[in-house]
Amino acid sequence: MDTLSYKTVSANKATVNKEWVVIDATGEVLGRLASTAARILRGKHKPNYTPHVDCGDNVIVINAEKVILTGNKMDDKKYIRYSGYPGGQRSRTAHEVMVKFPERIVEHAVKGMLPKNRLGRSIYKNLKVVVGPDHKYQAQQPRIIDLNTIK
Repeated sequence: MDTLSYKTVSANKATVNKEWVVIDATGEVLGRLASTAARILRGKHKPNYTPHVDCGDNVIVINAEKVILTGNKMDDKKYIRYSGYPGGQRSRTAHEVMVKFPERIVEHAVKGMLPKNRLGRSIYKNLKVVVGPDHKYQAQQPRIIDLNTIK
């Protein structure tokens, strides 16, 4: 038996094949959209997935303002930030954030599903969230992904 035939091949930065994909957020539930986007960003859908390498694809999320939050989350969910100064903690509801910056809701949800280290920060840079159906990444020739067909 040839032992060289079944070696585990680890991907590295030079051998990774990165693609561009578009996800339409129209009518999608925020958590399900974010978990699928994080999975594609991380590269877990690829056969050569390597945990310590950025081997995922670049993800463009369009129509971020049309994402759905179930239940009463639009009024109950709080986004909290802190300036670092005493009394500098601020909070906004999801509805307030959605009115002013709808792309931040999707970015926040996806970022929370990525690793909390240098690799996670570099993977997060591959996420582009856009309000509306038009984006400036047409030159990369992204392929469109339907979330309902992905398992």
